[in-house]
Amino acid sequence: MNDGPSRPGGTVLLTGLPSSGKSTIAAATRQRVAAAGQRVEVLDGDDVRGRLWPELGLTPDDRSQNLGRITALPLMLAGHGVLVLVLVAAIAPYSADRALMRVRREDTGRYFAEVHVATALSACAQRDVKGLCGRRSRGELTQLTGVDAAYEEPPPHALRIDTTAESIAESADHVLDLLIHRGLITSPLPSPRP
Repeated sequence: MNDGPSRPGGTVLLTGLPSSGKSTIAAATRQRVAAAGQRVEVLDGDDVRGRLWPELGLTPDDRSQNLGRITALPLMLAGHGVLVLVLVAAIAPYSADRALMRVRREDTGRYFAEVHVATALSACAQRDVKGLCGRRSRGELTQLTGVDAAYEEPPPHALRIDTTAESIAESADHVLDLLIHRGLITSPLPSPRP
């Protein structure tokens, strides 16, 4: 984490199907914000689950608990002045859970934005970054979001990014524009290296 100038706290949730590009966009955004000397952190849903509460599975209740706990982390850390901007990359399939995350952040006076990484299921299945589709086809996995488990899309007003139609740098630009517009980061930010 960087110890750059203090700015208002905020959380950006990148939500979407598995292998849609959430973590990659979050990492690219973090790199450019940090390179500008501003404080930022990424909480990846799978990484946090695996490290902090591996007992949680993929049931609807477990998914809700995972997002609720992820929500608590930046609130706790921001309360101690540790983080300025938190990028959360999580499937977060249920509208009610995302709404609760928004309420918890806004109740503390911190900005919250929902970004829908709206990559088509067919493109996500082709990438299959974590091998989930392969595991499902072999009968090793059920409750795969977007296939045999629900994904409730964010409302139309949420920022929508489709990684099949643009580069990761372009996708990160959309998130950065949102953050600049809200005053959470300063402009200009360094361009990514080719």
